[in-house]
Amino acid sequence: MTDAPAPGSGLRVRRVRAAYRQVADQLREQILTGTLPSGTRLPSEAELTGLFGVSRSTVREALRLLASQHLIDTTRGVTGGSFVSNPDADSIADNLGGTLGLLVNTRSMTVSDLLEARLILEPSAARLATERADAEALDMLRATAASTSTLEPDRGFVVHWDFHTTLVSATGNPLLQLMCRPINEVLHSRLDRDRISRAEWERVDRDHVDIYEAVTSGDAEAAERLTREHLHSLRPLYEQMEVRQPAPPRPPSD
Repeated sequence: MTDAPAPGSGLRVRRVRAAYRQVADQLREQILTGTLPSGTRLPSEAELTGLFGVSRSTVREALRLLASQHLIDTTRGVTGGSFVSNPDADSIADNLGGTLGLLVNTRSMTVSDLLEARLILEPSAARLATERADAEALDMLRATAASTSTLEPDRGFVVHWDFHTTLVSATGNPLLQLMCRPINEVLHSRLDRDRISRAEWERVDRDHVDIYEAVTSGDAEAAERLTREHLHSLRPLYEQMEVRQPAPPRPPSD
């Protein structure tokens, strides 16, 4: 909330947020700080009504807001109630991917923005993977550095994205994985692989093999450089493959 001068009076006021948001804010803060750890059962709606001094409808709106943010899960029945969520990385990545997809579709974010984010994240991840990847991670990366040029489009895309997500996973850093996976999933949904020739995909496949060989040989400088060059080379391909979304309808004029 920001202070704003009241017109004509010089008085500075702070706008008050809706009551349900104030309730949600207090609960969210305690969830995020661990005061209410995962699995904790929140007080009943009636108890929260008394604790916060608000109406039951206000409490319900606050709980709905927290549920929409995947901070709590609500179940019905005798043993039901609202519980602090215990999310896993996959569910968080799925939720982020859905939100990013909405932003791209509303043109608040572009494919170019997503590529820029990958250029910041993935080259550094390739360097870390060179330093940290164990034998199992290297085997998984090798398995994804396969030829995709002869595969049907959907399967080819899956293998293509698998290489990038596996490369990031090889760092052993779950936050990097969480940041990269939704970006790749949204790009997948916005690109038409059929628009690119087999020769171009063969070049992409060779890039993956070169990156894998740099990682497995322990050459961190080469792994980072090759990944950056590879992502730069993908930009014109992605521009060709991008499925343009129709412009949102304009609001009616007065």
